[in-house]
Amino acid sequence: MRRWIKLALALSAALALAVMAVGCGSSSGGDTTHPDYAKALAGAPAPLAKLYDEANEILPGGKAAFEKRVASLGYPVVANVWASWCGPCRFEFPMFQEAAAKWGKQVAFIGIDSEDSEKEAEIWLADHPVPYPSYYDPDFEVAQSYKAPGPPDTAFYDRGGKLVYVKLGQYAHDSELEEDIKRYALGGA
Repeated sequence: MRRWIKLALALSAALALAVMAVGCGSSSGGDTTHPDYAKALAGAPAPLAKLYDEANEILPGGKAAFEKRVASLGYPVVANVWASWCGPCRFEFPMFQEAAAKWGKQVAFIGIDSEDSEKEAEIWLADHPVPYPSYYDPDFEVAQSYKAPGPPDTAFYDRGGKLVYVKLGQYAHDSELEEDIKRYALGGA
C-alpha cells in the first residue's frame, strides 16, 4: 500500500512539473500585467530617460550598435538576452519588468532579442511591455561576443561599458536577479 502511495505522489509531482513546463512555453506567456513604468521611472537621469524613450522598440544595428550604446550611457547596464520563442526567457521576463521599474533610475536596462523573428518579438513585447529597447540580434552575435550559449543570458556592464559578469541561463527567482544587480551593476550597493 505504501508503495502505491509513493508512486501516486511521484506521478502527481511529475504531472505538476509537466503542466508548469507547458505553461512556460505557451503562446500567451502568462500574466500580462506590468509595473507603471511612467510613474516608476519619472525623474530618471537624462541618459536613462532617453533610453527609456525607446521602450519596447526593436532596434537595428546588431552588435556594433549595442556596444556603442552601452559604452555611451555612463551608467551600469543590465543586458538581457531573450527570444519570444524561449520558454525560460518568458518565465523570467516579469522579473526584468519589475527590476527595470525598481532600479531603472540607477541602472540602464537593455534587451537583446536573439535568434528570433522580429515580428514575433514585436508581438511578444506588445503583450509584455518593458520600459527599455531591445537590439535585434538574429544571428546571436552580441551574446557570442561574451561566449553565452543562448537565450536567456544576462550581461552586466560597469558604467564605463566594461563587461563585468555574465549570468548564463535563466533566473529562477527575482531575488537572484536583484542580488546580481546589486553586486555587479551597483557594486555592492
